[in-house]
Amino acid sequence: MNRQTIGVAMSGGVDSTVTAGLLQEQGCLVHGFFMLLPLPGLEQQISRVRLVTDRLQIPLHLVDLRDRFTENIISYFIDSYRHGLTPNPCIVCNTIIKCGLLMDEMAARGMDRMATGHYAQVVDQDGRSRLKRAIDPLKDQSYFLCRLSAEQLDRLILPLGEWEKAAVFERARSMGFSHFNGSESQDVCFLADKKLAAFLEDQDVQSCPGEIINKSGEVLGSHQGIWKYTVGQRRGLGLPDATPWYVTGLDGEKNRVIIGKNEDLFLRDLPIRAVQWAVKPPEKWTGSIQLRSRHRAAEGQVLQQDDTSLLIRFSKPQRAITPGQFAVFYQNDLVIGSGIIDDPNSVE
Repeated sequence: MNRQTIGVAMSGGVDSTVTAGLLQEQGCLVHGFFMLLPLPGLEQQISRVRLVTDRLQIPLHLVDLRDRFTENIISYFIDSYRHGLTPNPCIVCNTIIKCGLLMDEMAARGMDRMATGHYAQVVDQDGRSRLKRAIDPLKDQSYFLCRLSAEQLDRLILPLGEWEKAAVFERARSMGFSHFNGSESQDVCFLADKKLAAFLEDQDVQSCPGEIINKSGEVLGSHQGIWKYTVGQRRGLGLPDATPWYVTGLDGEKNRVIIGKNEDLFLRDLPIRAVQWAVKPPEKWTGSIQLRSRHRAAEGQVLQQDDTSLLIRFSKPQRAITPGQFAVFYQNDLVIGSGIIDDPNSVE
């Protein structure tokens, strides 16, 4: 029986380390792959990964994806904020870079399949690979993998999908890795320790003054760039009132920040675009819908509006719906589909 040769996306952290170790224990021929990305402290990251691969006695391959990451992820991130959207670079990176370019590079170097340390599960459903939530609900990362195709899932192994985080740390210690301290890597890797505003300023995103208006269109103040605001934000508006003001929308076309009261943040309906289904698209689908990585999925329907648009209608209003983020549809913990959130203020 031939042993599978598996490429593991390595970061030097506990999750990818244990992933590689578990696959070794299962008899796989494991190779480590590290993506060279335009991040601070790259040499230190390479040293951490080499520490792991040397101890596991597996080969390490460095794959230079700096230019492609800048073109596909950082540019998307910056452009979204310029247009008043809140991007999710991790979802796009997992789809295009990690499980796209890196996965293809692994195949070109003789790997049968790819493994990562994500907390999610790939399961067979009616002969088709499908994505499912992890056993540990506090660490589930299926949201971040929601745009992977069935073909990508066919080539992906997620050994930690049935593990709890505490058990992963314990397994790392039993493997001889005692240096992991329980800290988590941040979501947006290229921000490092920078604040968002400082990063965007370094990328020459110019402050462009504009109006702050209420939902009736009344001008209440001015801003110095819509990218400095996000839906649900309360601080930094500089508009005292009997009750607090919140950002309820961003009008990128007219360069305006829209504000309202807390009750204005709750909406039942929102439009979505670029919808992808893991099943045959239904005319009406009901299930759980997650709007952000830390949003508790809520019951709702996905309705066909016309030939080009879909509408989500929640059973109960949801707070601070943010255009540019992804809505992910779940049925019994299976990812059914996903779409990008459009401006909820456009719904009549």
